[in-house]
Amino acid sequence: MSQIFQPLPLRGVTLKNRIVMAPMLMYAGQEDGKVNNLHLAHYAARALGGVGLITSEVVAVLPQGRISHTDLGLWEDAQIAGLARLAQMIRTCGAHSTLQLAHAGRKSMVQGPIVAPSALPHSEQQRTPEALTLAQIETIVQAFARAAERAIDTGFDCLEIHAAHGYLLHEFLSPLSNHRTDRYGGSEENRSRLLLEIVEVVRQVWPQDRPLIVRLSAEDKAGPGGNHVEVTERLAVKLKSLGVDLLGISAGGLSPTFEGEIVPGYQVPYAARIREQVCIAVGCNGSITSGELAESILFSGAADLIYIGRELLRNPFWLLDVARRAGVEPALAIPTYARATGPYVRGH
Repeated sequence: MSQIFQPLPLRGVTLKNRIVMAPMLMYAGQEDGKVNNLHLAHYAARALGGVGLITSEVVAVLPQGRISHTDLGLWEDAQIAGLARLAQMIRTCGAHSTLQLAHAGRKSMVQGPIVAPSALPHSEQQRTPEALTLAQIETIVQAFARAAERAIDTGFDCLEIHAAHGYLLHEFLSPLSNHRTDRYGGSEENRSRLLLEIVEVVRQVWPQDRPLIVRLSAEDKAGPGGNHVEVTERLAVKLKSLGVDLLGISAGGLSPTFEGEIVPGYQVPYAARIREQVCIAVGCNGSITSGELAESILFSGAADLIYIGRELLRNPFWLLDVARRAGVEPALAIPTYARATGPYVRGH
């Protein structure tokens, strides 16, 4: 029996299958941070293709926290309506939805000052950020809380906090990018403080029947002295205690290079280890492009969900071919699409 098409309950949400569209920035917006028709078409296509959970690209909690000037945002009430329309579109097309909140930190490419835990650039080619003051850190905590409150009115089913891939929260977690000497730097406990404070305030405002997800880089993969999976395991235990329902486990992103081999499923062992050690639901990713590999990961118990990224950019209807090969007829919002799962490659 195919494991891909088994449902998964998370709080008050039951996903129809184990495939998640990974968060991927499309650079298709505009300065106001609002949803436009390109976003609606992009996400609707993947939802119509049968994916169980659609994750938005990063949605910035502050204008200064955008990766680019074309990012989506949720720093003001005027941005709620477009995201609500997007969530409804995804629902109409048969999928559940996750809204991902983030702050880019030193990876921001917007004009004006950029900020980070310490005045250390992401690379030699990028600007040096300003080290955040304690008052500015508190502003960021409140920005996540206010964005989470606005997210309730968008109607998204799940909320995800992006703490991976070298963006602000990951920058605080890693000793390579966090050289602070106050309560947000130095020890492992201090470096994790900001993320835990944000998760705590977000879980307080986010409805109890809606899942909360955190995306983590299990290892920095950026040179000696960086975080390893043992550190992430200890962090995962704390996140679980604060009411996090699912961890999206990845690796790297703290620097422009990735120290390690990149092969299909190369990040899956991190997810498997955290799932086993912490007993929390996890999603994995990492060059997973075939149904066979996804089935193997799920059958082995390495992960509960499979995040698919570039393969869904190449083919929004990838999952229909997986279903056909598995002999499964998934329920689709547009039933005629089910012909793709039938026995004939061509026909009418």
